[in-house]
Amino acid sequence: MPFGVNQRDSIGQMFRYGLVGIASNFAGYITYLLVTFLGVTPVVTMSILYATSAAIGFWGNKKLTFSHEGNVLSAGIRYILAHCLGYLINLAVLVVMVDRLGYAHQWVQAVAILIVAAYLFVALKFFVFKRAAPSNADVS
Repeated sequence: MPFGVNQRDSIGQMFRYGLVGIASNFAGYITYLLVTFLGVTPVVTMSILYATSAAIGFWGNKKLTFSHEGNVLSAGIRYILAHCLGYLINLAVLVVMVDRLGYAHQWVQAVAILIVAAYLFVALKFFVFKRAAPSNADVS
């Protein structure tokens, strides 16, 4: 297996990521449906909810999912970068599928949540909260 990838650890992380994600995304999606029902556009609603849930998710994923003990500032910068790309993926899915192809935004956003969640798990595991390389003293 590649450095820093333990199959049992990865399954546990994926499970915890899923639990945190299901709870937060369910609440976020219900809020999305309510706010768009009240007349706010899907893109504006998704943008506000994305930023809010990403900010909350940093601490949950850092501590609960990945048990990261590295530098908070550098992990935070990588987290913002990962989420910027996640936001752009979500935005592209909405614009193409809703604005260009005419699909119902409610269904498109539900699928976009799953797409972005899969991308973010990989980005958080291998980029944001990656494990430090072992030092020469650790290798025998």
